Amino acid sequence: MPHPSLQPSEDKFRALVEQSIVGCYLIRDGRYVYVNPKFSEIFGYGPGEIVERGLTVDEVTWPADCAMVHENLRRRLKGEMQSIHYEYRGKRKDGTAIEVEVHGARTDFDGAPAIIGVLLDITERRRAQWAMRDSEERYALAALGSNDGLWDWDLRTGHIFFSARWKAQLGAAESEIGDKPDEWFTRVHPDDREHLRVALAAHLQGLAPHLEIEHRVRHFDGRWCWMLVRGAAVRDEAGVAVRVAGSQSDISARKESEEKLAHDSLHDALTGLPNRTLFFDRLRQAMAFVQRRDDYRFSVLFLDIDRFKTVNESLGHTLGDQLLVRVGQRLAECVRPGDTVARIGGDEFAVLLEEFTDAEEPLRMAERIHEVLAAPHDLNGTEVFATASIGVALGFPGYTRPEDVLRDADAAMYRAKELGRARHAIFHPSMHTDARAQLQLESDLRRGIERGELRLTYQPVVSLSTGQVSGCEALVVWDHPTRGLIPPNDFIPAAEETGLVVPLGRWALREACRDCMAWNDALPRGSQISVSVNLSAIQIGTPQVFEDVRAALLLSGLPARLLKLEVTESVVLQAGHGALLLNQLKALGVHLLLDDFGTGYSSLSYLQNFRFDTLKIDRSFVSQMEYGGRHAELVRTIVSLARALSLDVVAEGVENPTQLQLLQLLHVEAAQGYWFARPLSAQAFRELVLSRKPYALPLPPPPQLANASS
Repeated sequence: MPHPSLQPSEDKFRALVEQSIVGCYLIRDGRYVYVNPKFSEIFGYGPGEIVERGLTVDEVTWPADCAMVHENLRRRLKGEMQSIHYEYRGKRKDGTAIEVEVHGARTDFDGAPAIIGVLLDITERRRAQWAMRDSEERYALAALGSNDGLWDWDLRTGHIFFSARWKAQLGAAESEIGDKPDEWFTRVHPDDREHLRVALAAHLQGLAPHLEIEHRVRHFDGRWCWMLVRGAAVRDEAGVAVRVAGSQSDISARKESEEKLAHDSLHDALTGLPNRTLFFDRLRQAMAFVQRRDDYRFSVLFLDIDRFKTVNESLGHTLGDQLLVRVGQRLAECVRPGDTVARIGGDEFAVLLEEFTDAEEPLRMAERIHEVLAAPHDLNGTEVFATASIGVALGFPGYTRPEDVLRDADAAMYRAKELGRARHAIFHPSMHTDARAQLQLESDLRRGIERGELRLTYQPVVSLSTGQVSGCEALVVWDHPTRGLIPPNDFIPAAEETGLVVPLGRWALREACRDCMAWNDALPRGSQISVSVNLSAIQIGTPQVFEDVRAALLLSGLPARLLKLEVTESVVLQAGHGALLLNQLKALGVHLLLDDFGTGYSSLSYLQNFRFDTLKIDRSFVSQMEYGGRHAELVRTIVSLARALSLDVVAEGVENPTQLQLLQLLHVEAAQGYWFARPLSAQAFRELVLSRKPYALPLPPPPQLANASS
């Protein structure tokens, strides 16, 4: 019973304990003899229930922690420790576990030792700690296992944490990079630092929702690596960034692939030179400069490799590609720094000259190109010579499209080819007129074929031993509705360019065979006339030409031996499958005639490989042979060669009796030319052969001619 004077104090103390927000307890002999309401609430019991039921410490302790709690109570009761402070798991009335923190001390209660103290529920605090620990562990595992480098910058202290992976991306060991911002920023490429600084500042100031930027950083081995940096800021209550963290990804491989794709899209795969797209882009820039600066000059040179198709088909595409690479290298070596050499396509190249002061520079460049291309190319042991035809277009403010500049340079290049190849020509506006005329010719030719405006004429071939007509050469003429008769040399090239020569050649074959059969039907038995038809390179390059010849023979009924097919040396060389095709035609029984012999690539090898029956001496030799010298000797050599190979000889372009006498002296079998007759219509030629009237041949040659030819 307390002293009366102490009763108010005890009541106040009890009221304080009863209202406390922490659990208060008194333990004697292992049982709770007093607990306040908060203690009961923590363990899920009603007020007074724990004391009334005489619950022991074990009944409110998680079984696994009972031994630890008893040991602490024992040591305190025996005086081995002055106070109790530990944490353990309690057990609520519903059987669930809670985390509690205990503070207690030894006391006496009713003359017996007891433990008095307070208890706090720390379950939520523990959960928060566990969550933090789990988060830290996850972060550590993520930093360890991530392929990205992680960084965390405390803006208040100025220190940056760099993960081990971040350092490894730069080739650095853990200890080789510290925690200062300079460890990062001083390694950024000088051209990228300002970009990174602006992007970072924009995010920290709230102008950008996050940081994302690509920049280069110096690797420890000295090379530059591309990095993708992402980050986000943590802000305080005032919105001020106090921390920014993020990742760093090495994107060097992706950047390399992107750069390769960009390069490949603008460069030729074979030569490595700029392609048409890049060339046009630089040409546009030059055209823009010339609009703004009166002193600025540019020029475009357009090049086409002469007879490249012959190289490709005779040596193969692999060596042809090697030649293109070598030509590209030589062109790149002879231009000035800042000029552009591009491969436009196939065997076509273009050169853009910029910022030159001397108006003669484009022509000098063309001359240099001719010089550097003149040296032979060694292609796997095969020596090949390459020349180029060059067109020059001078830049001026009137150009509005790069295509127009290249078009004009292309037109000039074709003029250079017409001048004899391995030359250059400067574009002149008159070339547009010529080009339009050519285009109109091609358009008219299409309509002319459809309307039947083309017809065959026949030039007699005369035997120089009898004076009789032994055959003829079929020549296509065009009876144009406004231009009159157009000879074959004026429109056949256009037909070859457009591919119209194929249907035109098919028609000529059938028409010539039909006419020849009609003549022979009208002639006495034993008198036969042959007809010669020219085959172009385009025709020989098409697979259906064999069927065209066979169909013409079948439809007309003409014996194959009376059809002579004329091909030129250049056609033989350009046709990759020429040997097989000519052998197939020969198997039909037709007569093969080699035209213009001696004007091209005369070679004994193809005379042996192709089964020709006749050589035709070109008119350029015949017209000069009466003057003696080299041309007369060439004709004599050709005739001797034909004799050695058991080939007949026909001379074309005979225009006077002196030429005819010399050909007789050389025992040339037959000839054709204006001295005998100009090309005749089918009806006129029919009348000529049916008349059976021989041409009067000249008297034997005078002594001076005989001596000159011996």
